Amino acid sequence: MRSDNIKKGLERAPHRSLLKAVGLTDEEMELPFIGVVNSWNEVVPGHIHLDKLAEAVKAGIRMAGGVPFEFNTIGICDGIAMGHTGMKNSLPSRELIADSIELMVEAHQFDGMVMIPTCDKIVPGHLMAAGRLDIPAVVVTGGPMMPGIVGDEPRDVISLFEAVGARRSNKINDQELKNLEDCSCCGAGSCAGLFTANTMGCVTEALGLSLPGCGTAHAVDAKKIRIAKKSGMKVIELVKSGITPSQIVTGDSLDNAIRVDMAIGGSTNTALHLPAIAAEFGIELPLSRFDEISKETPHLINLRPGGNWYLIDFERAGGVPAIMQRLSEKLNLDAMTVTGKSLKENLDGYIVINPRANKEIIATLESPVHAEGGIAVLRGSLAPGGSVIKQTAVSQKMMRFSGAARVFDSEELAMKAIMGNKIKSGDCIIICYEGPKGGPGMREMLSPTAAIAGMGLIDSVALITDGRFSGGTRGPCIGHVSPEAAEGGPIALVREGDIVEIDIPGRVLNLKVSKEELDKRKKAWKPPAPRVTKGYLARYQKQVGSADKGAIFS
Repeated sequence: MRSDNIKKGLERAPHRSLLKAVGLTDEEMELPFIGVVNSWNEVVPGHIHLDKLAEAVKAGIRMAGGVPFEFNTIGICDGIAMGHTGMKNSLPSRELIADSIELMVEAHQFDGMVMIPTCDKIVPGHLMAAGRLDIPAVVVTGGPMMPGIVGDEPRDVISLFEAVGARRSNKINDQELKNLEDCSCCGAGSCAGLFTANTMGCVTEALGLSLPGCGTAHAVDAKKIRIAKKSGMKVIELVKSGITPSQIVTGDSLDNAIRVDMAIGGSTNTALHLPAIAAEFGIELPLSRFDEISKETPHLINLRPGGNWYLIDFERAGGVPAIMQRLSEKLNLDAMTVTGKSLKENLDGYIVINPRANKEIIATLESPVHAEGGIAVLRGSLAPGGSVIKQTAVSQKMMRFSGAARVFDSEELAMKAIMGNKIKSGDCIIICYEGPKGGPGMREMLSPTAAIAGMGLIDSVALITDGRFSGGTRGPCIGHVSPEAAEGGPIALVREGDIVEIDIPGRVLNLKVSKEELDKRKKAWKPPAPRVTKGYLARYQKQVGSADKGAIFS
């Protein structure tokens, strides 16, 4: 066992003494040491219950004959960070989380680990660490929040972001806004729709790194506690059998995860996170692979924000195993999972508990919600390196669009124009210098996109940025434009009034300006001064790479 490095032999008497100082017995020195990597904190709704999950995980580890050691990572709530300078810290936290897990596990030589993350950048950070360390690991994602009920309708955090625009345009009154504020987010768990956090929970399960059913088991459901206990027991089996994450996360399992992501209509942020995770496993995952799989994978369940189903509905319908059963003819069924069995063996044991919900909520391959999957990759003169859009959350009337550019050098400037009623039908908002380097930190643009939706402009205004979007964004909102503005990409050369052409079915994003004019603008362009000059973000800005490669450190 790896942990013998800190507990066996004459030279390790001091180490054993320190371990005994935390309460270990001689008998426990003979057992596997398991790190319990917990992102619990008192700030994030998706994390406030993770202390209870950790207790269940540790119980499972002890039942199976292991010794648990819990430690924590940081965790940022994207919803709370949204719309202000705090969002610059969200994506950069992914790398910091992965680094901190690596340091703790390597320093203390754990034999295995159970990882307990929830929310947007925290789950990817844990998965990146799993690839880097490659010791036996099971992931227990914290689970979705239940939807709140307001006006006899289910609601979630996106209801609030869109309500801001609705209030600004007098479509609702102050009391209606207050009702939404008080009741939409009703307790523990990651926000109730298929936004980035829940997308990553489902993707983790589809990768084979969580036990079946984990991705949609809700935060308040006792099922989640049982999964946590079983995960603690399972990691001991993995330690004994020598199964590590690199035997689970392969090119085949990554394709499976992307295919599930396309079928459920997940967040565009997976196009950042899965390449970054793959890189830690030594696998190159190009952005084009998302588009290839999307074109041949139908969209099978219409979850929020594009549809009206919530994660609780997906759970009733059978969750990720039910989607994978529908997709089975398109999946790599020999892929290994943390159960110690292949995906095929797991699916063979899957039982439909709620057949009516399963049939009503999840479509079939023959009669899908949309013929193609959730994400489309657009390229052209405005995005030669690529850009991404959640096409299943765009109305048919906006699948092809041309509009005059309204150019803003920051999210704040764009938001000011939107809330000041300066944006009109037919406009194409361009927000630049919000990429990984330019932001720095590649902020999500949920506040402006939700305000546009709330003001009734979602079917007549497009938004394009080298930043990114929340999984809760809907409408013709194109992000991850590469190269970014801070690198001198074409998005930095757009001028007010330029015509922008969007063709989602054709996968095209063009700036209708001549090459000669763009060359002239490029020669006159000068890189902007860095927006930060000290601290972690300054270091991040120097190291981070392009969005189309996962915004990983070079």
